[in-house]
Amino acid sequence: MLVVAEREQLPVLQARAGEPAAWDALFHRYQLPLYVYVFELVHDEQTSLDLVQETFIAAVRHIGSLRDDGKFGSWLFSIAHQKCIQRWRKQGHEELLRGEIADVAGEFEDSPDDLLIRQEQEVELMNLLNHLPLPQRAVLLLYFIENFSLEEIARITNTPLGTVKSRLYHAKRALRKLVRENSDKP
Repeated sequence: MLVVAEREQLPVLQARAGEPAAWDALFHRYQLPLYVYVFELVHDEQTSLDLVQETFIAAVRHIGSLRDDGKFGSWLFSIAHQKCIQRWRKQGHEELLRGEIADVAGEFEDSPDDLLIRQEQEVELMNLLNHLPLPQRAVLLLYFIENFSLEEIARITNTPLGTVKSRLYHAKRALRKLVRENSDKP
């Protein structure tokens, strides 16, 4: 018998009512994915922790503006994304907000040797991602790492769907090029 997984039941309604246990559950569910996403954008541990904390504070304050409780995750990521943009603007890095991004590819085996190689490749991949413009890097991370749909990414980044698709396309191309260039080096 095929079992279909039900959508994750989050205590958003209870959080909206101000129940601390509900916020605790939401925090535990989203703290690590948010931290990983923010860290890959800002590359600073303390700043990432601060931005995740600011994201949850904003979520508590503005939970009333969430129209669809089922979209809590993408709503929370959009707050984090906006917090990152605000931080970069304060630091005078608006040029990082312009540009396009590249592609991710790779399938890995499960043997111990292959796992070690995979870890090395993941480090190399993350280093290559840092060469991409911020908008492209954000789309790649949200799509491939966090598994958000293109529509959800458009909401998170407050960007038209066509722009998200374009950034993803150009990000894949640019990343492929970087991977090829990196593999040609001795």
